[in-house]
Amino acid sequence: MKKFYGAWLLVLFLCLAHSTWAQQENPISGIVQTNTGEALPGATVFLKGTFVGTSTDREGKFTLRADFDATPVVLSVSFVGYETREITLQKPDGALSIALEPSAAFTNEVVVAASRVEEGILQAPVTVEKITAQQVERIPTADIQVGLNHFKGIDVNSSSLLMNSLSTRGFNSAKSERLIQLTDYFDTQSPSLNANAGNLTGLPELDIESIEIIHGPASALYGANAFNGVLLLNSRDPFVSEGLSFRVRGGQRSYLDGQVRYAKKLGEKFAFKVVGSYLTADDWLAENYSASSTQIERRNNAQGSTLGYDAVNRYGELGGYTFSQSFPFPEVRGKTVFMPGFDEKTLVANDDKATARKFQPTVSYLLNSNTKMTIGASFARGTASYQSSSRYRFKDFGTNQYHGEIKGKNWFLRGQSVQDFGNNSYDLSFLGAFIQTSPIPGAKDAQGNPVSYAQAYYNAYVQTYAGSRQNGLSNEQAQANAQAAAAKYQLDPNSAEFASLRSQIIKDATPGRGARLNPSSLLNEGNAQYNFHFGEATDLIVGAAYRKFRLGSNGNLYADDNQRIQNHELGGYSQLTHTMLDDRLKLAVAGRVDDFKNFDPAFSPRASAVYSAGANKQHNFRASYGRAFRSPTQLDQYIRLDVGQVLLLGNVGNGFQGYSLTNLSPVEYAKLKLERLNTFEVGYKAILAEKVLVDVNYFRSNYNDFIGAQRFIGNRDGSRPTAQQLQNGMATQFQGRDAQTRVLQIWTNASQEVRTQGAALGLTYYMTKALNLTGNYSLNVLQEDNLPEGFQTFFNTPKHKFNLGVNGVAMSSLSYSLNYRWAQGHLYEMPFAQGELEDYSSLDAFVGYSLPKLGATLQAGASNLLNQNNTQVYGGPNIGRLGFVGVLVDIK
Repeated sequence: MKKFYGAWLLVLFLCLAHSTWAQQENPISGIVQTNTGEALPGATVFLKGTFVGTSTDREGKFTLRADFDATPVVLSVSFVGYETREITLQKPDGALSIALEPSAAFTNEVVVAASRVEEGILQAPVTVEKITAQQVERIPTADIQVGLNHFKGIDVNSSSLLMNSLSTRGFNSAKSERLIQLTDYFDTQSPSLNANAGNLTGLPELDIESIEIIHGPASALYGANAFNGVLLLNSRDPFVSEGLSFRVRGGQRSYLDGQVRYAKKLGEKFAFKVVGSYLTADDWLAENYSASSTQIERRNNAQGSTLGYDAVNRYGELGGYTFSQSFPFPEVRGKTVFMPGFDEKTLVANDDKATARKFQPTVSYLLNSNTKMTIGASFARGTASYQSSSRYRFKDFGTNQYHGEIKGKNWFLRGQSVQDFGNNSYDLSFLGAFIQTSPIPGAKDAQGNPVSYAQAYYNAYVQTYAGSRQNGLSNEQAQANAQAAAAKYQLDPNSAEFASLRSQIIKDATPGRGARLNPSSLLNEGNAQYNFHFGEATDLIVGAAYRKFRLGSNGNLYADDNQRIQNHELGGYSQLTHTMLDDRLKLAVAGRVDDFKNFDPAFSPRASAVYSAGANKQHNFRASYGRAFRSPTQLDQYIRLDVGQVLLLGNVGNGFQGYSLTNLSPVEYAKLKLERLNTFEVGYKAILAEKVLVDVNYFRSNYNDFIGAQRFIGNRDGSRPTAQQLQNGMATQFQGRDAQTRVLQIWTNASQEVRTQGAALGLTYYMTKALNLTGNYSLNVLQEDNLPEGFQTFFNTPKHKFNLGVNGVAMSSLSYSLNYRWAQGHLYEMPFAQGELEDYSSLDAFVGYSLPKLGATLQAGASNLLNQNNTQVYGGPNIGRLGFVGVLVDIK
């Protein structure tokens, strides 16, 4: 860290030393307006082909400097919703007046993510969405990424207020395993979890210039895990967007969100920005008390059983006693008694605030007009609930990221280092269980050993049940008596003893004793790219990337007892693009080869064609084929986590042998391989009647070596249990942290091919500036005709979903948006819980009123305005209404 700050201070020193360089250049100034004479604040003005640029102030005025030694100088002027205009200058001009023509359908929008080079959004070879800064401002959700589900084909899975996961084209998850998330092309994942925590560690909205989302496979250009898409957040350039901005919002659930951004050019060579944000609110907590699926807890009883049952969102419901087959009363033989657990609100207690804190300084330096160097950092901490193999409370969880980039007109070099911190995070299942198994103060058995709350509960239940039956009571009456008698051994959540145990267990990271998560892993990566131009029609890009993980958890998440686990990936890619037929046909082929420490090398090709028809190339037809691969997460590869009834183990050794849980038949699982995907896609994107933007696509995907979880009875070392080990395990219900034979859960590849298909349609009618109508529909289908009964795909995706919206800017000062989203209920499967989600929907609204003379905008909005059912993750919370009012101030 000292080296980083030393470099930063050196750059600042050089900044001051060289701030006079710009005096040798000539100023250009003017005003940018609409064709009707209205000022366009925030329009960008660049010297074409360079990084030299600026933006207009609230009156539409701008000033920048240019070198006229190599005339002419070309200005490129753009603004969202208007046609980009180029102005050629032979000499400096201090009184330019530039008028932009409206382009209601945003045909001048440029995307970079789809092909890793700039191209018009209509000519992109794959399905891609771009969300502008103006659209970002109108999204009313607490986490900006939740609002992305307003757009076609995008699913958001929320496991709490600020822990959200994005997916496209199926296989949703609360941990975003098949879509990579980038900020300025730097990976923002937590190295320990291989998960993106929504925007918890991303950009504050004030610094978002745009968001781009690729739908479907992108491994040919992005490598591992760009499987079902890429999410790219682009930040605002301090050279272009100067000034002070701050935003404050407050509302329901004690919601408070404050953000500030300050950017400044020092001369013409240097610029810096500092961005910070703080958010707090009462978090959404899960309250599903249905009985857990028997695929999660195989011994479970029905909901409401007087034997007790394991509920989805209660923790510590230990199934600690199973009646033997020799028990004198046959009605309960083989059945299990469950101790009551504690709900999420009780265990989270005063940690129920969702929080996010971010600080992001950046310094940029123009080595020359075509070469820019940027170094920066991101420090993020937050509190939220996360769902995977359990429900986890991430308290003060965060990352430190340091990154640097040198970028030229046709090339770049990038590198970063990310470290995550668990800080005070904890596992709710562990917390509930270890409270139950804590000794009762002063209680001893006949041998003088301490007696836990759980032991006392089961003893009381069994003895009372047996006594009641011997006294002639029915099975139902005896169970009711037993449950009532045992209840006094359930620790009172309001007691001082409970509070003391909770605090003690949360602070303890010792496996088998404490609930604290202590991940502290690192990810170092670097990548480079060069773009070769061969004439006007042909481009070739080549690039390479390297990443190295150093995993650490002190043995309570990974098998890293003595030292960090190291893992690495290395890849190289290339893409050839050629245009022909008067630039109407664009052909592209791309391919990438990646090598891994634990897996065989993988090749990912992509081929695409885009044909532009019509007088203005307004009709664009595209077709593509892509192959992608998914590298198992670091957890899939190296986890070692004992959750009581099951031991989770990584699978990159020699595989496992064991017995099926259902019929004790022999099973065998090979070590993990990469999951592979082949996708064919066709699409059409067009402007109809200069008012309607249509984007439609259809895809078919085949997944092979599908990665899924498997539970079975086996030995820790992967060997098949002997008859004696199996018998001993039966007697102990395969529990006990030191037991060699356990119920194991590993990740493995299925031999069964999984097939999906789907389509998406998006329509926008730009009626007037004040009234735009939007709608989209998405279809995702899992083809089950070739799948064996009981095969788990973790598809987790609504078959049908749609959005209907309206937005616009009225009277030049009033901006608004209204969006209704509906998704069909569906099966949702995760290692923690699985069950059927009901249909869910949300109505989101925003209104802003600008006060130009003050540089301020008054804002009000609400997500899930009607407070409808909005549970997106089975076992997760219902994401209810959150309304706010606020103000945005932008001082140029």
